[in-house]
Amino acid sequence: MKKTFYSNGKLLITGEYLVLDGAKAFALPTKFGQNLIIESGINQEISWKSYDSNGSIWFEETISFLEISSSQIPESESVKTTLIEILHQAFLLNPDFLNNTNGYTISTQLTFPRKWGLGTSSTLINNIAQWLQIDAFVLLNNSFGGSGYDIACAQNDFPILYHLVNGKPIVEKVSFNPAFSQNIYFVYLNKKQSSKTSIARYQTNKAFKREKTIDEINKVTQTILNATNLDTFAEAITAHEALMSHVLETSTVQETLFSDFDGAIKSLGAWGGDFVMAVSKEDPTAYFKSKGYETILTYDEMILS
Repeated sequence: MKKTFYSNGKLLITGEYLVLDGAKAFALPTKFGQNLIIESGINQEISWKSYDSNGSIWFEETISFLEISSSQIPESESVKTTLIEILHQAFLLNPDFLNNTNGYTISTQLTFPRKWGLGTSSTLINNIAQWLQIDAFVLLNNSFGGSGYDIACAQNDFPILYHLVNGKPIVEKVSFNPAFSQNIYFVYLNKKQSSKTSIARYQTNKAFKREKTIDEINKVTQTILNATNLDTFAEAITAHEALMSHVLETSTVQETLFSDFDGAIKSLGAWGGDFVMAVSKEDPTAYFKSKGYETILTYDEMILS
């Protein structure tokens, strides 16, 4: 018995944080993702290995079926306890995966460097859900939490608009193939952000008017989707950054790090880390490298199309 599953990585282009409160978020699946390989095992346990994109093992552990089925999840957070919690919630949704086997040998393989933040957790959760034939959105909600846009990207090979209605995910396929895609770049900031921490910080800020801000963000998102030229697109992402700067009570990444950049820069996902999107009429690679940022990907290199 050998089964292989795959899920796409993700980039959240608009609606970060506010997607939790019903905003329409525009997201793009990436050409990078993660595989999950399931084989037979022994001893009522899972022998687990996780490989980074360079082939190195970044996590290796043996987990007993009892650890997974037990409700006694350790309070201290680690890669192992997080994995056990995901598998425990999967067990609650489909107990047969432990009841009908002697064990498993499981491996995961990223096709992007783990530090990039393109969805190590969401691709894993979606792969596990595929394997066990359970609802990935429910598994995410019961284990890791979050809006679920990353699960939608994991499952789809096209641009999406994503929002929540009464907590339920709504995924819409949208058209996004701009003539100026060669002017869109993705730059890795090498500052991994914790989604959980960022979300918690956002949810404590009650000072802004969510409903009004969500309406404004939705309008900007539509402008971004409908943009027919680079200038309109750049103005819209700058407007989005200004709105979110007010919501999060923090400076934009362009103000903080790239005030002299000739173009527009937008944070993606959790502010302050992972990738930013840069829009420029000229190739900005030399600019970013001069600032110490070595990982710059073009739109075609990053985005599934």
